[in-house]
Amino acid sequence: MSIQTDTPAPAPAAAPHMHLGRLLRSERIKMTSTKTWWLFGIGILAATGLALLVNCLNAHTDNLGTAPTVVVDTDASNIFTSGQYFGGLFVTLLAILLITNEYYHQTATATFLATPRRTSVVLSKFVVAMMAAAVVWVVTTVINLVVGSLFLNSQGASGALGHWPVQRAILINLLMFALWAVFGIGLAALLRSQVGATVTAALLYTIGIYAAALVFFLLRQYVFHTDAVFKGLVLVPAVAAQVAEGAVKLPQDQQISWWWGVVVMLAYGVIMAVVGTTILGKRDIS
Repeated sequence: MSIQTDTPAPAPAAAPHMHLGRLLRSERIKMTSTKTWWLFGIGILAATGLALLVNCLNAHTDNLGTAPTVVVDTDASNIFTSGQYFGGLFVTLLAILLITNEYYHQTATATFLATPRRTSVVLSKFVVAMMAAAVVWVVTTVINLVVGSLFLNSQGASGALGHWPVQRAILINLLMFALWAVFGIGLAALLRSQVGATVTAALLYTIGIYAAALVFFLLRQYVFHTDAVFKGLVLVPAVAAQVAEGAVKLPQDQQISWWWGVVVMLAYGVIMAVVGTTILGKRDIS
């Protein structure tokens, strides 16, 4: 007589889990394994060099005829943060590609199978995008400090780098780059399409400023009848970033405190981080 016993079913294999460090390495490889990153690198260097030349010429022209020439903090801030405008755009686009390449190559499924905790995947994308932004800041800042210091010395303003508003602008520039990276991740998660996200980001970043300026001009002409309304332009991300760095020259009745720019950009960063985390954490991005 045979005796049958109930044999417990084998426990399911534990879902594979990728350590955060390996996730970061994986995301870094995804970013650097294509030609895109060095094409962006060339663009960033070219934009920084051109902006540095323009800012130095503007500083010289602003103070032409003074003896000795004294470059104001705004001019010095512009010089030491040269390239931040187009640099922010390149960082945003690079972050967008970090997400949309997953859609295009359909690699997200494999990533989520290796790491069931989607929050870790999303976090790694944000971290790698901000690390790339930090690298851009370091490279552009070194170039600006070397060339800018030589120029300022030639203008009799060798002590400009020791002024806190100038130092603050350089440090805030790092924060702005990081927030542009976060903005790019969130926008890509929201739009999904690589072409759609990149075109939208480029248009919002460039033409969006002029569209907003037109709106505020109409508000000034037909509603508020005061130039103070132009302070509202700080709500435009690209303008907010420049205001935060103290690199914007405005008439007295349109002056905006630098910290308003920081607050606006932080708000955009938080919103886009929440958007990106929520969307990428709830649905497959392949």
